[in-house]
Amino acid sequence: MSGPPALSLIGWSGAGKTTLLLRLVPELRARGLRVGVVKHSSHAHALHREGSDTARFAEGGAALVGYATPAGVQLSLPEPPEHLLAVLAPFAGRVDLVLVEGWKDGPLPKVEVWREGLEAPLALTRPDVLAGVGTPPLGRELPRFAPEDVAGLTTFLLRCRDEGRLTPPGA
Repeated sequence: MSGPPALSLIGWSGAGKTTLLLRLVPELRARGLRVGVVKHSSHAHALHREGSDTARFAEGGAALVGYATPAGVQLSLPEPPEHLLAVLAPFAGRVDLVLVEGWKDGPLPKVEVWREGLEAPLALTRPDVLAGVGTPPLGRELPRFAPEDVAGLTTFLLRCRDEGRLTPPGA
């Protein structure tokens, strides 16, 4: 089973990835898409509050831990990030596109968010970057979008999705 089309928004800390995601999701929704968002972190982060029932279930070896409230359901799986695509596969019919904030070393196609004053653009060494947001000196010809051009970036992403470019290699 293959998962939904997916894309990573990568960039150095402070580049504006979260801000861009907060603008992209409503734009994609306005165009009729159901969007999934995943925050990737390379730092260890507790999935459950220490001492909580759900933390104790996870510590006990539960293969799946859920927390359900009237506001929604949160599920945690003890899977390393490299299994993210397998975890997302069952959601193929529930979301039309998954945006991952981060995961610069993951297998997904990428859009780099960059701003002046940060380290060199990641796109200089990563052939899987499809476009840049900001004014990065990308070192090769790639589409570039101003951070406020969310409509233009959305149109580009939808074209990439329709062309099958938002499917990770081997998927």
